[in-house]
Amino acid sequence: MTSRSDHQRWIAQRMSHLETSGIRKIFELARSLKDPVDLSIGQPDFDVPEPIKAAAHDAIDRGANAYTVTQGIPELRAKIQAGVRERYHHADREAFVTSGTSGGLLLSLLCTLNPGDEAIVFDPYFVMYPQLVSLAGGVAVFVDTYPDFGIDPDRVRAALTPRTKVILVNSPANPTGCVHSRESLRDLAELAAERGVLLISDEVYRAFCYDEPFASPAEYNEDVLVIDGFSKAYGMTGWRLGFAHGPRRVIEEMTKLQQFSYVCAPSMVQHAGVVAWDYDVSAIVADYRRKRDRIYEGLKDKYELMRPQGAFYAFPKAPGGVGSAFVAEAIRNNLLLIPGNAFSARDTHFRISFAASERTLDRGIEILNRLA
Repeated sequence: MTSRSDHQRWIAQRMSHLETSGIRKIFELARSLKDPVDLSIGQPDFDVPEPIKAAAHDAIDRGANAYTVTQGIPELRAKIQAGVRERYHHADREAFVTSGTSGGLLLSLLCTLNPGDEAIVFDPYFVMYPQLVSLAGGVAVFVDTYPDFGIDPDRVRAALTPRTKVILVNSPANPTGCVHSRESLRDLAELAAERGVLLISDEVYRAFCYDEPFASPAEYNEDVLVIDGFSKAYGMTGWRLGFAHGPRRVIEEMTKLQQFSYVCAPSMVQHAGVVAWDYDVSAIVADYRRKRDRIYEGLKDKYELMRPQGAFYAFPKAPGGVGSAFVAEAIRNNLLLIPGNAFSARDTHFRISFAASERTLDRGIEILNRLA
């Protein structure tokens, strides 16, 4: 019989750099509460639209259940490629289908970062970014964006070193709900081009822009690598369907690595993606714009809160200034939130997900205003 020390010896050193997600800890806690008011989960509260579900059913029934080619079924890849070329007109821009947006992010960093390479990450950040950089052997270099969560190109320039290989940007952003201005994305894209740094743009919330049209840094730099997916706009979070597009040489390496890791995205889900690509989500986005207004108007008088411009998150400053302490008190009042230190070096804010029913939002607003 092996000992505990043997078990520990089996664990690779890279795992010591990864921490259990603070979000997952909240998910586990939710199971122990009775009828909690859950404003923690970053996934849509609507079901997958019926035509998309029907396409998946049909694919299963007709036997489309085997492995697909690694880069994705031709029907889906052709639609993505046509959309990308129509928008960007880049001769060297290729697309392929990934096993979720997170799968695309992991592939991108494993294919670009050598041990010791630096990746610039904007703080607050999506919880996976520093962990994935570390897993790839890189070093995350954080650029502060408080208090308005916007990108300051001068701060980015000051953070660049000869070891900088990648800049990661997310717009619309999780956890802040910030949509970076077209001007700041242009400046960031031009800076990356000037310094020969790969800019990776996570655009999974692209559909959820409430006040201004979506802008991508790829409009200003043909070498930007874009990571995108179907999970948020179509409620397909568990279906694991994403895509990436960027310079052909990078996409070739990502495709090769996918062949030896994920193999391919789920086959029946890819066939559903063909239908999803043409599905009109404007009514869904309009509903989420109303949710955004509901949460902002309900809290703005008692919280220091930037009006979310996209995604489905708000990131208020915690009363008392300590996000984790405030979230602990909220949980004692049956309200689930995520402390800001799950996304940041600071512990001053907390994240609200307004991907919830109107009843849940109203209950949450009542508790939050009472706690304030």
